[in-house]
Amino acid sequence: MSFRVRVFLLIAFVAFGATAVTAGLLLDQVRNQVREAASASQETTALIRGELLDKAVRDGTWQRVDQTVLSLRERTGQRIRLVDPYGTVVVDTDHLEGRASRPAGSYVQVVDPTPTLILAAGDPDPQKTTLKAIRSYRAEAELAVCLFASEFEPEVVTGPDGLPRHLLPRDYDLDATGCEALPVNEQQELDDQAEVDRCGPGRTGAVPACLQAAFRRQIVYTVEELPPLTLTVGAANEPARVFDPGPILLITVMVAVLVTGGALLISRRVLSPIGTLTSAVRSLGSGDRFRRVPDTARDELGELSRAFNQMADSLRAAEADQRRLIADVAHELRTPLANLRGYLEAIQDGVLDPTPELFASLHDEAIHNQRIVDDLQELALAEAGALVYHRAPTDLAELLETVRTAYRADLVVETDGPLMADVDADRIRQAVSNLVGNALRAVPEGGTVTLRSRADGDRAVLEVADTGTGIDPEHLPLVFDRLWRADPARGRESGGSGLGLAIVRQIVRDHGGEVTVRSTLGEGSTFEIRLPRAT
Repeated sequence: MSFRVRVFLLIAFVAFGATAVTAGLLLDQVRNQVREAASASQETTALIRGELLDKAVRDGTWQRVDQTVLSLRERTGQRIRLVDPYGTVVVDTDHLEGRASRPAGSYVQVVDPTPTLILAAGDPDPQKTTLKAIRSYRAEAELAVCLFASEFEPEVVTGPDGLPRHLLPRDYDLDATGCEALPVNEQQELDDQAEVDRCGPGRTGAVPACLQAAFRRQIVYTVEELPPLTLTVGAANEPARVFDPGPILLITVMVAVLVTGGALLISRRVLSPIGTLTSAVRSLGSGDRFRRVPDTARDELGELSRAFNQMADSLRAAEADQRRLIADVAHELRTPLANLRGYLEAIQDGVLDPTPELFASLHDEAIHNQRIVDDLQELALAEAGALVYHRAPTDLAELLETVRTAYRADLVVETDGPLMADVDADRIRQAVSNLVGNALRAVPEGGTVTLRSRADGDRAVLEVADTGTGIDPEHLPLVFDRLWRADPARGRESGGSGLGLAIVRQIVRDHGGEVTVRSTLGEGSTFEIRLPRAT
């Protein structure tokens, strides 16, 4: 199976899978929203019922319940309808708004303000507690009605026995309202006692349940103004939220088709340049270093094509550098080795006498070859990042003095005082020494070589300036190349191996700096090393 087919199948699979998962999540979310809407309607009904109960318990009557219902209607936006146990409509927001009454909705609850007596476990005399609760509730109900008539809204709390308590401020004058306790009804007291006595210890069954039932029977006449009402929220003819998955499924199929088509186009758009790159890579591997690919696109594929072309150019340049390096090394070593061989053969054949002067000359040739090999090895290590640096705070001005002392030449040192940098002192001294050696070879008799150090912002600057022959402007870009020398004849009189400046550049780069040169032909050259200063 081709890569294009695999890519298309993979993208199609991901597209269909992602679309299916998205559709499933969307369907589930919509279902949840429908369920949440129904749950919200139930919560709204519970909220309405709770506030109606609070009003009934606080006021002890259903009078002016229409005001409470209107307030709830404005807050919830729901149609609210209350009906008493005899089927009489107490209040209906449709009537209050002057519209025809609509059929009752599906959310129905009973609003029963009658409390349930709670008897404490281990009560030694639950009958007495029940009688006390009956009398207390009657008094609270009478107080609530009286306070309502006085248009006073007290705070209501529920006691541990489950009965409401109306709390009045300390400075409230209850007598001024005329809310006096009604006289004790002896017959009612006897009826209460008889009902409670039926739940005595000799009765079979649960005594607490019996006493709770007796409590409700005895207060039923007390709450004649608070009968349980049937609450209906909403209207039967209001449109219900129906979930239709059809549009979602249709959109899902359309998205899947579009994504699949787009995947096909993308695969063809991507794989066509990849095919061209593959062909170019094969040609490059077979030795064709001139093959290039179009790189005009401004996307990632264009960037990949430009990277390939850059790699091919770099490979071609590296091969050219390698051939040039081999030729240069061969050229550098051929003459000294030929000289050594010729002199040794001449001594062997008895043509020359092995004089001390001859041995000294041969020794110089061997040292010259050894220097070329050492420099090549050091440069290879530096370019491979294998040189080890031991960095430490170093005074570069003092380092220049050390170089001047080592050469014992007429060098001029100009500094502005201590100049600190975090460097490997031995390697930086080696770089400066290479520059000084080249400068001394370029300076004629009577010329000068000057070493300078100065600070330039966050950079420490070292300069090696000479008054020598200078460098031709066309040669300036080449001075740091390996085995390049200004003397085309490469004679030994012109200087070293041609690797010193390449080593300087690599050492300075490894320290995070840069080395540059400026020169005027016939007037001299200045090499400048810029290194990060120590903070």
